[in-house]
Amino acid sequence: MRVFNSRKEIEKAAGSELGVSEWVQISQERIDSFADATGDRQWIHIDAERAADGPFGATIAHGYLTLSLLPLLSAQVYAFAGDVARVNYGLNKVRFVSPVVVDSKVRNRVEMLEVHDIEKGQQVTLRHTIEIKGVEKPACVAETVTLLMDAS
Repeated sequence: MRVFNSRKEIEKAAGSELGVSEWVQISQERIDSFADATGDRQWIHIDAERAADGPFGATIAHGYLTLSLLPLLSAQVYAFAGDVARVNYGLNKVRFVSPVVVDSKVRNRVEMLEVHDIEKGQQVTLRHTIEIKGVEKPACVAETVTLLMDAS
């Protein structure tokens, strides 16, 4: 894991790959829990029998479930140390490129695209590519914008 201890270290990382997380398996239990939490109970996610005859041959993870794994997977790749508040500012772009079939394994490849100074800290733009083990195209590519705000 890459730990950033200063604003200067963060600035120097702009334009570079930060690393890759470990693989995480997407179980039906995780998919069902996400369906329960969000109310998105579409059959392609939760009905294994019907999904077996559907377009993907099995149930698939929700796109937003895949996106929601960014904090879990990113924590394995990088951290911002010190007395800084990290705030999600938003997303520039999200694309769900390939379905994540139940029991697939995914991981996050992270690049730091840009760093800008703001009044009380820094604005960091990161590209997250959620890869699926054994699949050429990624599950998801997302650009996130994070504000790193000085505690003082």
